[in-house]
Order: sequence, then structure tokens, then C-alpha cells
Amino acid sequence: MTSFGMRRFKRDPGLVSRMYFTMFMLGVLYAIFAIVLWGLSFPIIFIGVIVGAFALFQYFMSDRMILWASGAKLVTAQQEPELHRSIKRLADRAGMPMPKVALIQSQVPNAFATGRNPANSLVAVTTGIRERLTERELDAVLAHELAHVRNRDMRVLAIGNFLVTLTSFLMTMFFWSMLFGGMGGRGRDNNGAAILVVYLVTIVVYFVGQLLVLALTRYREFGADHSGAEISGDPGALASALAKISGQLANIPDQDLRKLQTANAFLLIPVALRSGGGASLFSTHPPVEERIRRLRELERRMSFGMR
Repeated sequence: MTSFGMRRFKRDPGLVSRMYFTMFMLGVLYAIFAIVLWGLSFPIIFIGVIVGAFALFQYFMSDRMILWASGAKLVTAQQEPELHRSIKRLADRAGMPMPKVALIQSQVPNAFATGRNPANSLVAVTTGIRERLTERELDAVLAHELAHVRNRDMRVLAIGNFLVTLTSFLMTMFFWSMLFGGMGGRGRDNNGAAILVVYLVTIVVYFVGQLLVLALTRYREFGADHSGAEISGDPGALASALAKISGQLANIPDQDLRKLQTANAFLLIPVALRSGGGASLFSTHPPVEERIRRLRELERRMSFGMR
């Protein structure tokens, strides 16, 4: 069996520190929340096991689920030799095993990657992106997607989404509990007030947790831009691809956009951002303009031998 050693690429230290701080705050938020629920004798462990089983299923089946949802079809090296060669060359440069390759028959110029680790990964591109980008730009996009796998973004987001899903489950449970008479802790008769307080706290935790997870998804896009530029050695090509794709989404028919909306969080550019406009606290991706600015700055630093 071939052994693949990860090549060392420099990462943006400021970006990495913000990602770790966001993950730390997410952990602190839910640790405090769990302590509160435990103190009130709510069955947090039982609920966590149920939600955890669902999250594990999603985690290990993510590649199959997204293939089904997006309509992507796996293609062999015989069917798509050029695409396979490009991805293999970039994967070798990144010190990664060759991922599975899929093609989506869609005019939407986009791409995505999924997989719980480099050995179980998938890179998919649309026919639209292959028609619209130059070879350099497509290579830069493929490197960006490989960077998501290399950085193990799916694992990080799976943890974050597990916590948010857990809170969502609890909100639903508390709502129905209040509706049908309440549920309480050991030795508690006045359930109504306690349930209401915990329900309101859960809403706040869900809202803050969702904001933190969304911030994490935006940081992972910046991180994949940076790492992908390191892999391809061509940040300018990725900046050019982002500008070209975001400028053309407005001309894509709605039915084609809807086909990829289920994979929105995984896409290079979400199909909801037709014009590549600014992102907000509730966006899964940062503004395209900011991503391009950072890539151009990285291009200037790399041209002077500074990363």
C-alpha cells in the first residue's frame, strides 16, 4: 500500500487562530449549556446519543448523500482522463491520495468536495465550470476543493453541526413538553416555569451556536482559498475563477440553480449569491470580493517569495 505523507504548506496564522478561537467558544458555550441541563436533571446524555447516532450516519454517508442530492455521477479515468489527470497531479502535490471524481450535468459553474478524510474523499465539478474556466483557473478551483479535504473541514463542521442539531432537537422537545404539560427534573412539581426558562435559554444557545458555526464555515473557505493557492501555486488563477463564476451566476436559469441548492454549504460559491454580493453573519461563505482581495494579496506575497 502506498503511503501518502502530507506536504507542509504554510497557513495564514491569523486565520488559524480565529478558527481555533471560534471552535473554543463553541465548546465553552455548549459545555456551560450541558452543565445547566445536567443540573436540572434533563436527560442530556440520552438525547445526545440519539442526535450523535444521526450525526455519525451523516458523517460517514456524506459523500453518498451529496452525490444523490446534487445528481453528481462518479466518472472513471477512462471516461474523463483530463479531469482525472489534473486532480491526480494536484493531489500528489498536496501529498494526498487520489479522491473519487464526479461530474454534474449542470450549467451552474461550480464545484465541491466532501469526505471525512483524504482517504475517503470526493471532488465534483459541473459541466458548466469546465466550459467557462481556463485550464489554469480550473486547476486552482480543484486545488481549493482538495484543500477542504486536506484541512479535514468535514470533520470540523460535523462537530459544529452536531452541537447545533442537538440544540434544535432540544428546542423541539421543550416546546412539545410545554404544550402537553411539561417535563421536569427529579422531585420537581412546578415544571412549567422551569421548562419555559430552559426553553428560552436553549433558543439563545441555538442562535449563538449557529452564528459560531457559520463563522467557522466562512473561515474554512478562507482557509481553503489559502491552502488551495499553496497547492496550485497560482492564487491569481483562483481569484480570476471566483470573479468569473460570481459574475455569471446571474445568467443561470433558476431550475439549474435549484438543482445544487442542497449542496450550497459545500460549493465553491453558494448559488444563493448570484452576484457574489456581501455576506452577512448568516452566510456560509465570505464575500467573494474579500476572498479575491486576499488572494491577490497572497499572489503579491508569493511573487516576492513571501508566504
